[in-house]
Amino acid sequence: MEATEVQNDRLRPVHQDDLARLLEWRNHPSIRRYMYSRDEITPEQHQEWFEQSENHPDKHLFIVESDSGPLGFVQFTMIRAEPVFDWGFYVIPGSPAGSGRRLGSAALHHAFSKLGAHKVCGQAISDNSASLRFHEAMGFEREGRLREQYFDGSRYHDVVCFGLLKSEWATSQ
Repeated sequence: MEATEVQNDRLRPVHQDDLARLLEWRNHPSIRRYMYSRDEITPEQHQEWFEQSENHPDKHLFIVESDSGPLGFVQFTMIRAEPVFDWGFYVIPGSPAGSGRRLGSAALHHAFSKLGAHKVCGQAISDNSASLRFHEAMGFEREGRLREQYFDGSRYHDVVCFGLLKSEWATSQ
């Protein structure tokens, strides 16, 4: 998959030599606390995830970069033949303000212009107010709430479902 650039931000595929850095980001407590799997991931588990993802034609893994360095990670997974994609993402811990918006803009541009997405879907654990606000700021609509869908080891949380259509993205740009 080729790189996509929006202004000075660009997506490029994740490579084997990115895995150590990606694992460090993913295991950071500020990222891990909002993941469905909150356990620290081992290098072996991370390698296995990468190999499975790399060999799955409907998964697309990217590092989002700017001229000053990486902004974060984004993954798109096609869930329907229409094509409809789920996305997951995070900015690098300690990133400057606005990094999430830049990552989101570059990633969504790629999804709609390069992957040919008709729709991008997202989910956020209901107590992740930053992710809820982010999805809405990027133009996503709340499409549902999965009540007590996620158990964090001590209590259940609702999961909020979001969707963004290509036509909605196009009119917001």
